[in-house]
Amino acid sequence: MSISVKRVYEPAAKSDGQRVLVDRLWPRGMKKEDAAIDLWIKDLAPSTELRQWFGHDPARWEGFRHRYASELDELTEHWRALAEQAERHHITLLFGARDEEHNNAVVLKSYLETWLKKHGPG
Repeated sequence: MSISVKRVYEPAAKSDGQRVLVDRLWPRGMKKEDAAIDLWIKDLAPSTELRQWFGHDPARWEGFRHRYASELDELTEHWRALAEQAERHHITLLFGARDEEHNNAVVLKSYLETWLKKHGPG
């Protein structure tokens, strides 16, 4: 199992494996041809309401993590194939936020890793 997170603005690397954008909005100032994105799963991003509530405020991080995990519980059909892919190949979850510690890709990585450890190889 191998999942990493990376800002979409950082250069692509062969070690990234499959590059998956997990933001609802396209990254500002990024041309699609320059993004080197293999897959864009908008439906895995936090809801607009949750994203706006969080506003990348670290003081709301714990609440965001729990609320986003609850949303992910309802989105199995969107993340299950990604988790299964991560069992066999490296994937990199891409995000556009400036804060590399407090963003949805960090939460999604933890969520997928926890699920994979609990359920083992599919």
